[in-house]
Amino acid sequence: MKARQEDRKIQTSLSTLSQGNAGSKRILLVVGIIFVAAALRAPFTSVGPLLEMIRDDLGLSNTLAGAITTLPLLAFALLSPFAPQLARRLGLANVLMLALLALSMGILIRSASGTLTLFAGTAIIGLSIAVCNVLLPGLIKGKFPGRIGLLTGIYTVSMNLCAAVASGISVPIADQAGFGWRGTLALWFIVAALATLFWIPQMKSLGQGSGTSTPGSAGKMWRSPLAWQVTLFMGLQSLLYYVLIAWFSVILGERGMSSSHAGWILSLLQLAQLPFTFFVPLWAGKLKNQRGLVVITAVLFMAGISGVWFGSSAWMPVWAICIGIAGGFAFGLAMMFFSLRTRSTQEASELSGMAQSIGYLLAAMGPALFGLLHDATHSWNGPLALLVAASVLLLVAGLGAGSNRYVGDATEPAK
Repeated sequence: MKARQEDRKIQTSLSTLSQGNAGSKRILLVVGIIFVAAALRAPFTSVGPLLEMIRDDLGLSNTLAGAITTLPLLAFALLSPFAPQLARRLGLANVLMLALLALSMGILIRSASGTLTLFAGTAIIGLSIAVCNVLLPGLIKGKFPGRIGLLTGIYTVSMNLCAAVASGISVPIADQAGFGWRGTLALWFIVAALATLFWIPQMKSLGQGSGTSTPGSAGKMWRSPLAWQVTLFMGLQSLLYYVLIAWFSVILGERGMSSSHAGWILSLLQLAQLPFTFFVPLWAGKLKNQRGLVVITAVLFMAGISGVWFGSSAWMPVWAICIGIAGGFAFGLAMMFFSLRTRSTQEASELSGMAQSIGYLLAAMGPALFGLLHDATHSWNGPLALLVAASVLLLVAGLGAGSNRYVGDATEPAK
């Protein structure tokens, strides 16, 4: 009897220890996701407030300056479809680690010298972030199937919080601290290095197939009308975001606002996103469909952009907040659609890859086209009208993407 009781105690202790180890691994995974997310937007958002400084220092045209934000988006479009296959062959944790190492190197290369290294480093940054963008939503769906909304909210808040800080402090660091635009952009190596460090524990704990796709599942995505609606929604919200990140400060500067003040207004825009990037995924996951959230998103985008277009500089913080809230809704919904419109981790990764590839290809046209239109017309009217039109298209695509269906069932009536 005593021997049996001792055996039961040992088994209970081992079971408790195993549960404790599993809990610790999950906590480490969440921390790793938070730090990776923090490194995914700051390398971009820190560029916008410094764009005039970079343009003037290197003698770039507005079109070429806009390409600084376009090039990473082209990299997203190029690599995104292949990220799930890379993870399946090499292991998800391994591919993410390689991407983080490349991201760190790309940040340093971008700040090293002149125009050539600026664009070379920017391309490396874009390719690295593309991998993380595609694989993290599938990882969350696979590892936290009962808490997709919560983890998506945490992931997006970490990403956008770091992005907002980057926008706000870039000009003061470059000007007042004397770092210049090169030193300021190089500082984000620290964030990428920390993300790499905190991802090391995942090298053993994540399985080789976690969050990856299976061969043959991609074909269903490319034939699905619903997948294309999600893709278009993803692309249009990305186009709006990256155009505004690249040119919002420039627009304010040409209206007489100082670079520092314009940078903080851009930071306010991004700070306004934060509560909604957390709560919208939670909200969306509890609703039968997400069409109402899509309508709110489009209306706020149109109101905010119209305010920037026709309103006075005194009201600019209000319009920035409207755009920021809309961006928080749009990004949170886009990330959730990958999980809500699919039935498995594999499908989520494939939809993520498709949507981010085609979506970012669409978004890549935005900043350069915006600068080209301004160069051609010497006015912001045409470019801002383009953004209002994009907001209308976002509404149309979102009403389809927000319907209660799954990829593969796209021919069924919307519910």
